[in-house]
Amino acid sequence: MASYDPENANVVHEHVHSHIPSDPALRVKAMESLLVEKGLLTSEAVDVWVETYSEKVGPKVGAGIVARAWCDPQFKARLLEDGTAAIKELQIEGWFLAHLKVVENTDAVHNLVVCTLCSCYPHGVLGLQPSWYKKEAYRSRAVRDPRLVLSEFGVDLPEGVRVKVWDSTAEVRYLVLPQRPANTEDWDEVALADIVTRNSMIGTDRDLSTVTSEG
Repeated sequence: MASYDPENANVVHEHVHSHIPSDPALRVKAMESLLVEKGLLTSEAVDVWVETYSEKVGPKVGAGIVARAWCDPQFKARLLEDGTAAIKELQIEGWFLAHLKVVENTDAVHNLVVCTLCSCYPHGVLGLQPSWYKKEAYRSRAVRDPRLVLSEFGVDLPEGVRVKVWDSTAEVRYLVLPQRPANTEDWDEVALADIVTRNSMIGTDRDLSTVTSEG
């Protein structure tokens, strides 16, 4: 019989548990299985909803808008003047677009979006809110000390860059138009959209050149 090796046992234990889904994932899977078993839901329907939120109602929609603005100066001007009207030109419609304001990052200005009251957010162009966006720690501190919050996301701004914080409401939602990275002049809209992150459209990412260098 093999002798007990506590170090090896720990390694095996960690390896096994690394393949076990998190508690929320387990609960979701259990609920899905129960609903499918009772005939109230199908696995195919779940796949369709996941694809819808990841491909159509998710951040890829917003990324496409940003890429169009980077490639089309006239569209960009209309987008900054009236975000709701400009986005409708792309056949994107819905209640979530009502009073959508687009704010542009520049060399001198960085924009950060928050909702201090709850978690108002343009779902239709950014998908579901990240969990940190809904937490009190972000909602309160982003207004009081935005530079510190940004530094925690890895965004360290030079002193000369002004931070503007935009507080979303049920009536007005915000979308940040990040700066286009250098050396992407010959990229098409599809390639550009691939480097736009959800966080960059909230304002907790800034330098997308790091994405191009990693790509």
